[in-house]
Parts: sequence; C-alpha cells; structure tokens
Amino acid sequence: MDAKTNTRYSSEDRIGALEELLNERYSVRAFLPREVPRDVIEHILSVAQRTASWCNSQPWQVLIASGEAKERFRKAIYAEAASGAKDDHDFTPPREYVGVYLERRRESGFQLYNTLGIARGDKAAYSKQALENYNFFGAPHVAVIHTNEPLGIYGAIDCGGYVSNFMLAAQALGLGTIPQAALARHSGLIRRHFNLPDDRRVVCGISFGYADHAHKVNSYRTSRATVADTVTFVDV
Repeated sequence: MDAKTNTRYSSEDRIGALEELLNERYSVRAFLPREVPRDVIEHILSVAQRTASWCNSQPWQVLIASGEAKERFRKAIYAEAASGAKDDHDFTPPREYVGVYLERRRESGFQLYNTLGIARGDKAAYSKQALENYNFFGAPHVAVIHTNEPLGIYGAIDCGGYVSNFMLAAQALGLGTIPQAALARHSGLIRRHFNLPDDRRVVCGISFGYADHAHKVNSYRTSRATVADTVTFVDV
C-alpha cells in the first residue's frame, strides 16, 4: 500500500489509469442497440456522485430514459428539432466562436464530415447529420442533466464536472458516451415531456451505451491543444 495515497496502487498506476481513460474517451456517434444492465448504470452514477461542487451543493439531477420511455422522448424531441422550432436554451449559448476557438470548432466539424463523406459546403447534409443528435445516435439510453435555477451558472459549472466524471466512469466500464448541448436547445420541451418543475434548468444530455466500433463515424479522434497553448505560469 502506498503510504502517501493510502491506496493499494502507486501514484504512477493511478495517474496512468486516468490518462488511459482520458486518451481513450471520445464522443461516440454510433451505438449498438444492446441495453446496458441497470447495475452498471447505477455503478456509473455512484462514481459520478463523488463530483466536487460549490459548498457541496451537488446541484445535478439526472433523468435517464431507456426502452419505450427513451423512444417516446426521441420521437418528441426529434419532431421539434426537425420542425425548425426556435431554440429554447436555459443558459445563454456562445455568442460566437472567434480565433483559435473557431479554428478548433471547424477542424472538429470537418473531421466528422470528411469521415462520413459529406462534401464541404453541403448544408443539407450538415443539417441532416446534426439532427442525429435527436436520435441519440442510436444509443439505448439518454441522460438529461438539469439543475436548480437559483444556482445560476455555478450550478451549471458543477453539472459540467458531473458530466465529465459520468463519462469517465462509463469509459472505465466499457461504455461509450456523447455529451450533447444540442438537447438543451429544447429545454421547454424537456420540462413538459418529463413534467419537471419550472425552476429546473437543463444543462445538457448524455447519450450512452455500447459503442459500435465498426461504424466509420467512430473512427476519427479530435486533437487537443498543448499545455503551452492553454497555461500561463506566474512565478514572480
């Protein structure tokens, strides 16, 4: 046992396991229809529940739709998205992407489109692919993460930490995930569909299940900036 960490594993083992999970995880856009056993889902939830939060408020609430309930939700949100309904965000989305942030967004998008054989500038195909968010990319389960309105952006930040830990726990248990801000574009529908109180604010969704590794859409990986690109050390 390592005296410093009080665990059975060395610091090198622990950081190595975390690095492996982070390097392996990607946004899955094609899932197998096989459902995840409830005990596995509950294991993910129990791990993610350890997420740190402001004043230990633990502001996340999670709805998980499976089976017929997921299918009813899928049909409802797909129909609204396909109708061209006005966005209904609870949190203000980015005003615009500029500079390096725009470059990274474009690179990610073109990687997706190139993998699927979608020609650059084919806006109809772009829109069709975007609508796959509302089919949950074929995932057998979808989680909706929501928080309490009075907590504002702090509650949303805490939910972001929860989403990250949910995805890492799922990865560790052999599952694939994709976090979806797209679902939060229809927050009003989500509240109505699930009879949520008016003070609940939708942060995002997470579609999850077993990844279809044979599907070409799951074959590419996005890049990451270097530490030098994102960190400034101030020593004096």
